[in-house]
Amino acid sequence: MQLPAVSLPLWLGGPSFGRDRERHSALRVKGPVVVSTWDSGITANKAAWPLLQKGGRALDAVEAGGRASEDEPSCCVGLSAWPDRDGRVTLDACIMDGNGDCGAVSFLERIKHPVSVARKVMEKTPHVLLSGNGAQAFAVANGFPLESGRLSDEAEKEWKKWLEESKYKPGINVENRKPGGAVSQFPPYFFEDGRPNHDTMGTIAMDATGRLAGMVTTSGVAFKMHGRVGDSPIVGAGLFVDNEVGAATSSGVGEEVIRICGTHTVVEQMRAGRTPEQACREAIRRIVKRDPARAKEMQVGFIALSKLGQIGAYSIVKGFTYSVTNSQFPKGKVFEAKSWF
Repeated sequence: MQLPAVSLPLWLGGPSFGRDRERHSALRVKGPVVVSTWDSGITANKAAWPLLQKGGRALDAVEAGGRASEDEPSCCVGLSAWPDRDGRVTLDACIMDGNGDCGAVSFLERIKHPVSVARKVMEKTPHVLLSGNGAQAFAVANGFPLESGRLSDEAEKEWKKWLEESKYKPGINVENRKPGGAVSQFPPYFFEDGRPNHDTMGTIAMDATGRLAGMVTTSGVAFKMHGRVGDSPIVGAGLFVDNEVGAATSSGVGEEVIRICGTHTVVEQMRAGRTPEQACREAIRRIVKRDPARAKEMQVGFIALSKLGQIGAYSIVKGFTYSVTNSQFPKGKVFEAKSWF
């Protein structure tokens, strides 16, 4: 069954990212639909869309999208991503169905597809979140191969470059500091080329029956403290889905998203009657309110999908993009969100 066409106020603008763009256009699309963070979300959407197009479940589609992103070498997702400050890649992921079922993993090493491990946690355990060695042991016990743990060539190059610039010594700087002392060598909020650190991949989808689902997968902020976990595997922070209302996911500085329970805030704002864009803007307002001057130096972006098929997004600063794929845009289309600054 096809959902009725709905009006989607997708406001566009900003710098070109090498894909088709329109300015201030009102779009009408039909479900099913899949929406992912960033231009790189085209990869996730490309894997998710065939399942949706054939009448498949939104949950299966978002998992397929996550796996495709984890397979694609990048700075920010999967085992090829840039490591923490100690040279180790640790992965976080979660997945959520619109009926409230959810699963997540954090601080997971040497497993290629954390989003699928998260689904196993959801389906095979009474828990929501497994972490670290326990998550890895669970993955291996469920048939996931244990990979080598070797850094990709690009990741090793960038890590060594950061070590030189920061003068950080793994195993020394943090552990030898006095209790209560400030931690030095903070990871950068933006890379040298202007890209935000971090381009987490979040995907939300609605299938032909109107069911919603979402997933998030990431390697976390590059050059983070070993053991750091952001918003991505935390249900209600990096991802929240409710079949009665809609779905939302985020990307950017995860600590700020956690502080306001970001995606839960977005969904609850939609429940209260706000459009997806208005709901995302309200979440951004709460982040900016805490420290407006500091907020200008970081990026957080939210995307949201209502149960009616409306799509919206909002970010702190310009440059946050998201990818939409449906019958109108079967190859995917990239949009830029409105921003606070």
